[in-house]
Amino acid sequence: MRLCAARISGRMGSPLNTNVPTRLAGGKNSTAEKLLVAASELMIERASIEVSLSDIAQKSGVNAALVKYHFGNKDGLLLSLLERDAATEVSQLEYLISQPISPTAKLRLHIGGIIRAYHQFPYMNRLIHYLLHESSAEAADEVSKFFVAPLLEFHRRLLAEGVKAGEFRNIDPVLFYTSLIGACDHLFFGRHAMSRASGVGPVTDDVCREYIKHMEALICGGMLNHKQEGAAAAG
Repeated sequence: MRLCAARISGRMGSPLNTNVPTRLAGGKNSTAEKLLVAASELMIERASIEVSLSDIAQKSGVNAALVKYHFGNKDGLLLSLLERDAATEVSQLEYLISQPISPTAKLRLHIGGIIRAYHQFPYMNRLIHYLLHESSAEAADEVSKFFVAPLLEFHRRLLAEGVKAGEFRNIDPVLFYTSLIGACDHLFFGRHAMSRASGVGPVTDDVCREYIKHMEALICGGMLNHKQEGAAAAG
């Protein structure tokens, strides 16, 4: 997930990166890698996480029985896919928090990064929902460890930095996480319902850019410290 944005030096107007990784981190088994790449490609092609093991095996050229060998079952494969896609993105959080820029600038980059990540991996939010709420307790625990916990810790540190710098008012990190991730997620998760109700189209690069601007204004505007709120009201 581009949780800290594509790159700090990147331009907002440049094409969004929606390429799907074709390799796992070094040291991973090549057969397992083929299965994950095939699953990822099928989910993007079908705009759904409902793909069968036989379809994954056929696309990867690997025997379906090897899914059990490498991942235990289909949910194990889905968990490994989500962990693969989230790993690089989550690792960039530490990079972002260490940058010599203002907390507000970091927040804006983070917002854009979340939305770009969901656009790059259009099945990611559905995998997160499924593994947290419809799979096993063990799978939910794993997602919490490699995705939810690092994000929440990043938010704690960023909010504390913003308060110390006088840029943010005091905000509960858990409520902030819920609000930010929920709002970014819903552009993608609720798209089908929105299309039926309002006729909106698919999530394109332009839609992502507009939503990033909207979320930056909405989230950052609600985080002004009390002094800034008073100045805004007086104006």
